[in-house]
Amino acid sequence: MSKIAIISDIHGNLTALKAVLADIEKRGVDQIFCLGDLVGKGPRGSECIELVQQHCDQVIYGNWDVFIRDEIDHESINWIQNRLTEVDYKYLASLPFYIEFELNGKLARCFHASPRSVFERIAPEYHPTEKCLSLFENSEETESLHSTRKPDMVFYGDIHLTWLRTYDIGILCNVGSVGLDVVDATYVIVDGSYGANSINFVRVPYDRETELREAKELGMVGYAEYYKEIMHDQFRDK
Repeated sequence: MSKIAIISDIHGNLTALKAVLADIEKRGVDQIFCLGDLVGKGPRGSECIELVQQHCDQVIYGNWDVFIRDEIDHESINWIQNRLTEVDYKYLASLPFYIEFELNGKLARCFHASPRSVFERIAPEYHPTEKCLSLFENSEETESLHSTRKPDMVFYGDIHLTWLRTYDIGILCNVGSVGLDVVDATYVIVDGSYGANSINFVRVPYDRETELREAKELGMVGYAEYYKEIMHDQFRDK
């Protein structure tokens, strides 16, 4: 294992996911890791779950993968919930909290939002350096064989913003979003092929009009809000 693609925050956007997986296939990647939020927002969560199961070697859960399993009195969320199968719900409930791997002697840890919770949002444009450095901390959720060792590299999703910073303690990287990135579908390739680890952001254009047409043809409740998210980066809370 020397070349790993890390994807996150698909949010039921099947068109974007297909474009990203096609791009990854051309790049000689050894494994694909997914950092959660397979569902929510977009209309085709079940189809995205199926593709993730087929193509990803390790998958963890995000906040929407938890949130979607709750009983909620919200019309557009109920519509998304009703398009998921019992098998989908069981799969989401079975996912672990984090992924760890070693590459050229460096320990990498991947989680959705923070080492403590999928609901703890940390964005570098809003939070001080101290808060960002807390992403390197160990927690009860990340107990493992490496529990006494802090990671040298941290990869996370949640905020839909590609971001990389090198600190004395290690490298912090947000991998962006497949389904709801500002510009294109985005993901990261971590490449240790040549004895040193490189981190490369990949942007993949996809047909937003096709995605929206599919949503409309499905009779998606909340289509207008999804349109604003896809086309204008205007996000709803739910």
